[in-house]
Amino acid sequence: MIKIEQLVKTFRTDEVETTALNRVNLDVKKSEFLAIMGPSGCGKSTLLNILGLLDNPSGGNYFFDGVDVSNFKEKQRTNLRKGNIGFVFQSFNLIDELTVFENVELPLLYLRMPSSQRRKLLEGVLERMKIGHRSKHFPQQLSGGQQQRVAIARAVVANPKLIMADEPTGNLDSANGEEVMNLLSELNTDGATIIMVTHSPTHAERAHRIVQLFDGHVVAENLRKN
Repeated sequence: MIKIEQLVKTFRTDEVETTALNRVNLDVKKSEFLAIMGPSGCGKSTLLNILGLLDNPSGGNYFFDGVDVSNFKEKQRTNLRKGNIGFVFQSFNLIDELTVFENVELPLLYLRMPSSQRRKLLEGVLERMKIGHRSKHFPQQLSGGQQQRVAIARAVVANPKLIMADEPTGNLDSANGEEVMNLLSELNTDGATIIMVTHSPTHAERAHRIVQLFDGHVVAENLRKN
């Protein structure tokens, strides 16, 4: 599903050039659950942003479903993300002025899906995430665990091929973190490909494979026995 070859990402200012990713090679298969680990500043989030088509690499190749997207313009990346990639962030990134229902509905509006079809999908995903009874509430009225379930519902409502999770349990207590990991594991069992950045060795154990980054390099890969 994903293949990157000799991927480089460099950030430049007037005085400093920083290499965040240095000739990274990585394959991700369809329906795989991949965890990316490493110390702060090693390039994890930079890699996730490129894989999620939020940014372009400075060099190397990135193939998404066989298409070289390395040099896509912003509009091309946006169009490819729609319906193909869902995002779950540590800080939830919900819109405070919208209800739970409206937050989860956003990806379907971008896809210009008819109202009746949107409602059917929304009701189904909200119930699956056990948040249907909160559909008219606003994010500030929810616990952290409930907000992350809403964020996951928004990420998966359009049935994307790929789910990108950036520290999805980072702002949660252990019980809610475990609940979120259970949801991600269920989605993966149902066929979703998941790439997750995490600092938690326990949560990384849920993945099929763990990739370790250090100073912009892949320094180890561990295949899990699930």
